[in-house]
Parts: sequence; C-alpha cells; structure tokens
Amino acid sequence: MRPSSSFQQRRLILQGAAGLGLASGLSANAATPGGAVPATARALPLSSVRLLPSVYADAVQANQAYLLRLSADRFLHNYHRFAGLPTKGAIYGGWESDTIAGEGLGHYLSALALMHAQTGASALKPRIDYIVAELARVQQAQGDGYIAGFMRKRKDGKVVDGKEIFPEIMRGEIRSAGFDLNGCWVPLYNWHKVFAGLFDAQTYAGNDQALQVAIGLAGYIDKVFAALNDEQVQQVLNCEHGGINESFAELYARTQDKRWLALAQRLYHTKVLLPLTQGRDELANLHSNTQIPKLIGLARLHELTGRQSDATAVDFFWQRVTRHHSYVIGGNGDREYFSAPDTIAAHITEQTCEACCSYNMLKMTRHLYSWAPDAAYFDYYERTHLNHILAHQNPRTGMFTYMTPLMSGVAREYSSEENDFWCCVLSGMESHAKHGDSIYWENGDTLFVNLYIPSTVTWDSTGAKLELTTRYPFEGDVDLKVRGLAGERQFTVALRIPAWAGQHAVLVNGKPYAARQEKGYALIRRRWKAGDTVRLSLPLALRLESAAGNDKVVALLRGPMVLAADLGASDKPYSGLAPALVGANILGSFKESDRSQSVYRSVGSGRPGDMKFQPFFSQYERRSAVYFNAYTEVEWAASEVAFRKEEARLKDLADRSVDVMHLGEMQPERDHDLQSDISNPVSYRGRNGRDARTGGFFSFRMKCANGPLVLQASYWGEERNRDFYISIDGVRIARVKLDGSNPGVFIDRDYPVPERLTSGKSSVVVRFDPEPGHTAGPVFGVRLFTAVAT
Repeated sequence: MRPSSSFQQRRLILQGAAGLGLASGLSANAATPGGAVPATARALPLSSVRLLPSVYADAVQANQAYLLRLSADRFLHNYHRFAGLPTKGAIYGGWESDTIAGEGLGHYLSALALMHAQTGASALKPRIDYIVAELARVQQAQGDGYIAGFMRKRKDGKVVDGKEIFPEIMRGEIRSAGFDLNGCWVPLYNWHKVFAGLFDAQTYAGNDQALQVAIGLAGYIDKVFAALNDEQVQQVLNCEHGGINESFAELYARTQDKRWLALAQRLYHTKVLLPLTQGRDELANLHSNTQIPKLIGLARLHELTGRQSDATAVDFFWQRVTRHHSYVIGGNGDREYFSAPDTIAAHITEQTCEACCSYNMLKMTRHLYSWAPDAAYFDYYERTHLNHILAHQNPRTGMFTYMTPLMSGVAREYSSEENDFWCCVLSGMESHAKHGDSIYWENGDTLFVNLYIPSTVTWDSTGAKLELTTRYPFEGDVDLKVRGLAGERQFTVALRIPAWAGQHAVLVNGKPYAARQEKGYALIRRRWKAGDTVRLSLPLALRLESAAGNDKVVALLRGPMVLAADLGASDKPYSGLAPALVGANILGSFKESDRSQSVYRSVGSGRPGDMKFQPFFSQYERRSAVYFNAYTEVEWAASEVAFRKEEARLKDLADRSVDVMHLGEMQPERDHDLQSDISNPVSYRGRNGRDARTGGFFSFRMKCANGPLVLQASYWGEERNRDFYISIDGVRIARVKLDGSNPGVFIDRDYPVPERLTSGKSSVVVRFDPEPGHTAGPVFGVRLFTAVAT
C-alpha cells in the first residue's frame, strides 16, 4: 500500500517543517473511521519518551557515561588543525588516526543530540552547542564552506589534509575504488555522518546554527560535483559514499532550496540502485553497509518527491535482505558482504553481522513503516533490536563489537575506550542513545505501540500520559496504563501482535476485550480516562527456526528472543567442535531451568553433551552457540563415521608433513621469518591467514627435505578475482586464480615442487605475489609434505 499523491504533497510540507521542529506532522490527520489501521504513521518525538528500568535503560546509561568520558576537542583535532586553528586535544587513536579521521565527530554529535532528547541530561546540550560553534569557527577559517577531518595518503606514503583531493577530482583526475577516493578513505561517507550530526543537533537540541554550517559545507560539495559530468559522478560514487544523497535530500527538506534536491537526485549510484528498482536481487558479493545508506537516501527522496521508483527499490531491497539475506538475530553479511540469497546456513562464521548494517536496516524499516503501517515491519525491527543491537554493546563497560559472531565458541570482541573508533563503535553510540525512538507511533487519534519496552510517554495530540510496564521478553504480560488524561477522550490504542504469537489475550480494566484485528494489530478503540489499564498477554513458546539454505541447521527462539548455548567464559579458550542437537523431537527435549530469565537446558539431545541455553544478547562475556546441525540418531551415527574418516586423512597428512606454516599467527610468523609489504593478517571461520594487496607480497622460510615434495595452500572457496603467484627461492612454481567456484568450504590446492629447488637444502623461502590490480590470498595456511610414492 502506497500513499496517494495528495498525501505525498501534504507529507512534503509536514516533514520539511517537522525537520525544523515547526509541525506536529501526521498526528494532525483526522481520526481513522471505525478504528481501522491508519494509512501512515509517524514516531512520537524521542523527547516525549522516558525509559523505565530494563536492559534497554541499562544500555542507555552505560552509553551516556561513555559519551561523557569522551572529549569533543579530541574529535575536533583535525578540523582545527587543517583550518590553521590551534588544536585543543590530542587526536584519538584507531580509525580516528587513520585517513577516515573525522567521521567520529559526526556520530558523536548525533549521539549527544539523541541522548539529550532521550534523557534530558543537562550535561549534554553544552557539548552539542560547543561542537557546532567550533565547526562554525573552522568554516570561517577555511573561507569556502569546507569542514572535514579526513586525510589523504599520497603515493609516497605521506599523510596530508584530505582537502587536496578535490581540485584533482574537479579536473577529472578520479581514482575511485571500493573504499578509497584519490588516496582518501571514504570522504563522502565521512561527510554524510557530519551532516547527520548537524541535522540531529538542530532537530533534537534546537541548535539552528548547525543548519547554517550544513549549508556552508553543502555549498563546497556542490561546487565539486558541478565540475563533473554524469559519468564522472558515477566514478566518484564507486567509492563508498554512505547516504550522501540523504544528506542533500534532508537539507532540501529543511531549506526548501531546490539546489539541494537536484544534487541529491544526481547522487544516484546507478550500478547498484537500478537493478533494485527493476526487482533484481544482485546483492551477492556487494559490501552490505555500503548499499543500505543509499537506499535510506532513496527513501527520503521518495518522501519528498513521491517518485515511485525510489519507493519500489527500497521496498524490494528490504524484502530481499530481511527474508533472504539475514541471520536469526536480524543482522546480515559475512565479512561485511552479502552472500547469494538463501545461503545463510553456509555462512555461519566469526565474521557475521556487522553492527552498522543493522543500525541502518532499522532506519530503513522506520521509513517503510511510516508509509504503510504493518506489524510485520516491527516483527523484524524487534528481532534485530533485541538480539543484535543489544548484543552489540557490553553494558558493563559501554564498549561495542564490530562483528557479532555466530560461529560456535567464538567470543565477542569489544572496542577500547580511545583507540579503535570503528564505524560500529560510532553507530553504537547512536543506537544506544535512542532505545525509545520507535516504541510509540501515531496518526490522528491512533497510538501504535510497536515495542514492549518499559517506558512512559506523553502523547501531545491527545494530552494523554501513558506508562508501559513489563518484563517482556522474559515474561509475556505487557501492561499499559493511562497515567494522565483530562476528562474522557476517544482514541485507538493499536497493540502489535507478533506473527509468532498465535493466541493472545487482551484485558481492558481487568476484563476481556474483543479487539479488532488488522495488519498484525489488536485495535482498542474506546473512550479513555485516567487510570484505565490494558494488559496484553503473549505466549512465549519455544520454537526452532531453520537457517536459509539448510533446513537441518536450526536456532532456538522463545518469543522474539534468540536463545544460545553457553559454551563458557570468553576469557577461557574454546577448542571443542561445534555442538549439535540430535533426536526425533528436539524441541521437546528442552526443559526450563529459570523461566524468569529464559534459561533452558537440553535433556538428552545435546552432542557431545547437553547444554544450558539462555538469551543470546545477554552473553556479553560468554562464548555461545546459536546455530546447530540437527540430526536424527541415524544421521548422527553416519556423521561420526565421516568425521573419523576425515580424522584419519588429516593424520596421514600430518605424518608426511615436513613443515607447516600457520599464517596470520604471531609466533609461527616470527618462527618462519615472515617478510611482507601491503599485507595483512586475516581471520575467517576460525582460521587465521594472510593476504597481500596489489604491489605487496608476503614470504616466509620453510624446512624442506630431499625427494618429491608438495606445497599445499588453503583458501576459502568463495574468494573471487584473486590472481597471484607462488615462488620458491625466487622461482615461480604456480599461478593461482580463485574464481569463487567452491562455495561454502575451504579448499586445499596442491603444487608439486621441482626437486631441483629443494635438493640439498634444509630450508627454502616461499613467496606469494599478487598480479597487479589483484590480491594474493587470503591464504589460510601452507604445508610442505612428501608426495605419496606411486
């Protein structure tokens, strides 16, 4: 269902005004006849919602403490430095000291503004106003609207102010790759975050100076793109650019200056967006978080122009990602990339679910829901918000994960206070500043309750004050009370009934209420007064859910919550095999241990032994297992036979091995005298390795022996467009091309070694060199072994 053209015109006016805090937006619409689900919705202001004690409130508190420990001046370091102003704090480490520097400031400004709206804490607004004022100073010193903190690495290795790439680009000298633009790491992505921070400062903290700074920066960027033809614009957009189209769409909404709308529409990455408009899923092997913000930009453009093709692309993308490319916790991506649709079961690794992807998918969900409210959108939102976003922060420390690993036994790795600032740390600062932003939505006299998070809300359009209390998702009862209302007033409360819930019950003032059901909502329309109560009771039964691509790979859920096996403390090593579940009635084998905390235990079905299951998100400092191979007893016996056969093969290979090189591991690389350039260690699916980018190499010394030898190298079977050489003591013995033709498995490739290269030697140097324009590896281990006599 899509809004009518007349509604589109009305929404253009309302949303542009709402961005400036000048309108109440969709809440001004007339009541929906008969209590039906309205055609559109908008979220109640974040500032009208206050969280009550819960795991969500704990996350906000931990995040606020971290935000207040951070220094605005340290984030501003490069902005001041490149404008010729005195710096006031040492630059932060990690990504903030790399060429992507400056991104952190935009996210930090957004996080402060969101936290100000969420909590009203008095210490936050002065920081917001200070940052905006300093950016205005920087802009004045630059003299042309420019503000940025990112840097550029020249070909000679010198790192300089990133501003010097733009005269080159305007001359048509464009060197654009996936994450590099003329030696600068994703500068347009960086600016998108700065714009977002400025807009959030205006929206949530009432800072109108922020809009003027944004207009000045937009003017500089517009001049850059004005110098380019359409083909050159597409070249620039081949480098990750975040939602820079959204930035200019939003600037148009706030200023009504059509200059910004024209630029937003010009920043359309045709290669990625056109197939989605045409209903084609070509997402495999695309970097997930590079694409999602482009679609959010299209969503904003659709809201401002009514262009249907933009809405079509967004809706198609969302449907494909949520139904065909997502894990049970709601996240997506393996090593940050989409795999082929419906192949999740083959991609359960330690590199799953980049947090930024879920942060952005939730933003997209909000857009789609606002156009046509349906509980199905919030079934996805709740799953991701609860199981991924909450798992992304350690509330004890306030630190964040980059990936959320779903491979059995892999611990979550958290950021440090001052020396990481990965993108997921920065989006995490925002995610955990706004847990109240999507609980309550409205249209006219309908209030949607979409998330069951303990909170209070002031619903300005009716004058009602309500309180939601619950232990959901640990318990199934949700209580909503009208805490304040002048006199009596008729309105509709729409309670989301999750698709998994089946039977449910609604009580109004303690008595059963036959609520109308529509689009996943129980609609309660009546005359309300202060003191009225509603209780929604949802069943929280256990269920198994298969991973896309293999019905025999399952996860356990209770209501919206993913339960995972506890495999021990994260600071203790785990070397066991991935556990499995065996039996004719696996679901029936689970018994409650602690209902109040959703703790269960498998009885008789766990292999190699029974396991304790508890909420995945809460296992912050535990190793866990989320997905399990499910077997019948007969299938389990057969799998054990196959396992023993593989054990025997590996033992034979070990017995014949002369030397083994464990790449990507510190001590083995030292022991084997590793030498390298433009080369990095990697880790994937529990195996360490190493690659070398174009112009680089890696080499190491291995023991050898007389007689026929074979060099074996291990690769991930889905690597593609890899082209490199292997040499021994300077003599090439193989050219390797990897084309992704072995999905879902590691592959071992054997290369016979000419005897003349090893005869009479005790060791040789093995070297991997990429063909120019390509990558060598990653290589997940090298083995030199004696050939089998023929």
